[in-house]
Amino acid sequence: MAEEGGGGGGGGGGGVVGVAEVVLVVREFNPKTDSERVEQVEKSCEVGPNAELSLYTDLLGDPICRVRNSPAYLMLVAEVVYAGGDEAEKTTEIVGMIRGCIKTVTCGKKISRNKSGDSPRPLPVFTKLAYILGLRVSPSHRRMRIGLKLVCRMEEWFRDNGAEYSYIATDEANEPSVSLFTEKCGYSKFRNPSVLVHPVFAHRIPVSNRITIIKLTPSDAESLYRRRFSTTEFFPRDIDSVLNNHLNLGTFLALPKSYIWAGSENFLSDPPQTWAVMSVWNCKDVFKLEVKGASKLRKGFAKTTRVLDRVFPFLRLPSLPKIFSPFGLHMLYGFGGEGPLYTRFAKALFGFAHNLAKDYKCGVVATEVSSEDPLKLAIPHWKVLSFTDLWCIKRLGEDYSDGSVGDWRKSQPGLSIFVDPREF
Repeated sequence: MAEEGGGGGGGGGGGVVGVAEVVLVVREFNPKTDSERVEQVEKSCEVGPNAELSLYTDLLGDPICRVRNSPAYLMLVAEVVYAGGDEAEKTTEIVGMIRGCIKTVTCGKKISRNKSGDSPRPLPVFTKLAYILGLRVSPSHRRMRIGLKLVCRMEEWFRDNGAEYSYIATDEANEPSVSLFTEKCGYSKFRNPSVLVHPVFAHRIPVSNRITIIKLTPSDAESLYRRRFSTTEFFPRDIDSVLNNHLNLGTFLALPKSYIWAGSENFLSDPPQTWAVMSVWNCKDVFKLEVKGASKLRKGFAKTTRVLDRVFPFLRLPSLPKIFSPFGLHMLYGFGGEGPLYTRFAKALFGFAHNLAKDYKCGVVATEVSSEDPLKLAIPHWKVLSFTDLWCIKRLGEDYSDGSVGDWRKSQPGLSIFVDPREF
């Protein structure tokens, strides 16, 4: 199969008359002509831990929905062009796609120099980071280096737009994906965050009456996040865009019942001994998920748990949501706080988020935390639904100056990470 490097050219030209020619073109996605064909490839690419169960994603008719809210993004498609002789018509087939986006995030921290007599404080060190996601190749066209071509072309766009690093998130058990990026594309294993997933029950989860939960305004939330979390790894510099996005359902602060809220400035200058914060992102309006391949017995068991939970809500029985039909989720992000009762306050926020997801008729709530984060053990989740992610990173050039950070790839993981919900 020949490859054409240009953006969207055909495979014809001065070929030999009567001899069929097959050309692979990697070009930018065209929503007017490509959406239906891209959706067909998506449906053919199941994602799952084994041959029995597979996780399908419905992008609700918008192939770029998972990058659309990023500061800069691009989607590419791999198209096979079949060109016959003079009398034959040219036909095309989309056989792969890839999405990518670029944003500025925290990659480390430095200590401010003391000029006015104030105590030195940590300041964030930012870098321009690219993210690859949604790489798909049709099963009938795998092992033809199409995935590699898509990645290389996307990295060209990253470099042209000043990105210093690129990273991907995948399942460590996905050997073809790990092999592609670490052995062929030059990525190295970087972080292993945990994705914690909890089903939304038919009953509400009680929240302690000793804890008050308030919803912050976007400006108060931004002040809190910038002042207390801007040195956290992967913190997005455009946090204001995240918090003001229509998909953000709010930032919620858990406080002692006796604490009187008087604005973010008063809180930041004199916080209570224990507090916790969390934001909620509405993934349900971006995509739906569905687990396929389950046996009738497994589906029947799940339905029975829901019926019992609905009939006897006062028993607070755990139940499995309708994951065998399309379901939505809420992403909990920006978890943080301090104090001796911090994990208890975080659990209260989780209960609040679960009840909010129930009101929105979601199937699950999910969050992603660092492997070092104490929340990994504190946040309620079902192990059967949760998993460990693998983040791999690559430096796109050697002429960047990272200052006090050095080479980010060689840095040790911190206690926590800030997961951007726009690309979850």
